[in-house]
Amino acid sequence: MKLLFIGDIVGRPGRDLVRRHLKALASSLGVDLVIANGENAAGGAGITRDNTNEILAAGVDVITSGNHVWDKRETLEFIGTEPRLVRPANYPAGTPGLGCYVVTTRTGVRVGVINVMGRVFLHALDDPFRVAEREIERVRNEGAQIIFVDIHAETTSEKMALGWYLDGKVSAVVGTHTHVQTADERILPGGTAYLTDVGMTGPHDGVIGMDRTAVIARFMSGLPVRFEPASGDARLHGVTITADPVTGRATAIERVALTEEQLKELTDRASAVSTA
Repeated sequence: MKLLFIGDIVGRPGRDLVRRHLKALASSLGVDLVIANGENAAGGAGITRDNTNEILAAGVDVITSGNHVWDKRETLEFIGTEPRLVRPANYPAGTPGLGCYVVTTRTGVRVGVINVMGRVFLHALDDPFRVAEREIERVRNEGAQIIFVDIHAETTSEKMALGWYLDGKVSAVVGTHTHVQTADERILPGGTAYLTDVGMTGPHDGVIGMDRTAVIARFMSGLPVRFEPASGDARLHGVTITADPVTGRATAIERVALTEEQLKELTDRASAVSTA
């Protein structure tokens, strides 16, 4: 089976790309499941109930998150009733929501999606290495044949260390949070697909999705500045992973990096075929 993981959706530009073009993209890639990181969907920080519904309606099956998941107060109120929105599993016991979710694809394959957050330069949470192992056992007990892990972390070293630690235990470990797609995709010796950072879906004419003028002013002055999402050069970043549901091992990994114009061409071609 083949899954598509979409990098951090940033603001309205990112949501619009997903809403307008995801179905055509998923069809062209022949994927069975779509996962997306959505923690920056609401104006670049957080995710609302409306954002969640919009992203799911666009064709995303499971939404992962990270350190910004609680930036909108309403998330605390609805995340417990929407299991398809997953928060980092290494928050303390009693935190609303779940750190994993098992979904069944249209072809009947059970896929476990796990979200953990790194601790280097981020919040002091539980150990993501041991928590990941706990969640792996949890999704296996729920029948997961393929296991995907989103490691939301600042440093390359922490993401890579988790990839090696989980090699052979999961189908894929893919990093999020830094919003810059890396070029180190590979399949580790134990059969785990790995990529340090999947990148960002949203405006690329700013600084990791935010308006560059405000970010530059913050660096130069050291004073608090209100950040807003940038608006131009919208692009979709992601990665496809093919895995064997019998063994759980990945057989292929390929980065996706498409401009809005390229996505529009895919959508137009799909529309032309459907109306022919």
